[in-house]
Amino acid sequence: MDMRDNGLLAELEDSIDYTFKDRRLLYEALTHRSYLNEAADRTLRDNERLEFFGDTVLDFFLSALLMERLPDSREGELTRMRSSLVDEESLAGVARSLGLGEYLLLGRGEEKSGGREKRSILADAYEALLAAVYLDGGMRPARRLVKTHFGHLLTGKGHASCGKDHKTQFQELVQARGKQAPIYAVTETEGPDHERLFTVVVAVEGEFMGVGNGRSKKEAAQAAARAALERLARESGTG
Repeated sequence: MDMRDNGLLAELEDSIDYTFKDRRLLYEALTHRSYLNEAADRTLRDNERLEFFGDTVLDFFLSALLMERLPDSREGELTRMRSSLVDEESLAGVARSLGLGEYLLLGRGEEKSGGREKRSILADAYEALLAAVYLDGGMRPARRLVKTHFGHLLTGKGHASCGKDHKTQFQELVQARGKQAPIYAVTETEGPDHERLFTVVVAVEGEFMGVGNGRSKKEAAQAAARAALERLARESGTG
């Protein structure tokens, strides 16, 4: 994956709804330490410093979100919920929903060992990305990112659906309401074979719930489920 391709960077920016003013921060957020050992460009930095800062940024905005959503909860409960939301499995799940692994700069050895799917690498990369957004654009876009990616994980009763992909979360929520499982359908396929873009819609008992796009049917279905979750959150007044 050649990150010099501005089109790839634009794809990622579209998926997080934020355009960087300084793309060097985005490069840094996507650069794993294994890549530096093989890179000709010695000015590159790996994402560990951003990951360190992103951990703090995430804790701050997630704490604010929990206090807003759960005004009657005590400190101990809020701490436990925050811990469950920011564990490695949960963060990796959010990263996968963004397709973040596809954009990472990895060394050849890490690439061969499946680094793009490793939970630790994905979790760190998400925190680094959040830090990069904060440093580039300030509090507002960083807060929006946290709210978008974690707000729908909180139900009205204050339970967290952590570590689950959007399709699983949406199906469990729908079936908990006594309805049939969601149905996904590909409605459009565009582009040549090596650059396909799929559009998927999701419906529940014949009612349209969301639409998503992706470079694979799986990615598009995840995006559609995410859109459906956000719709339910808005309708319930928690979005």
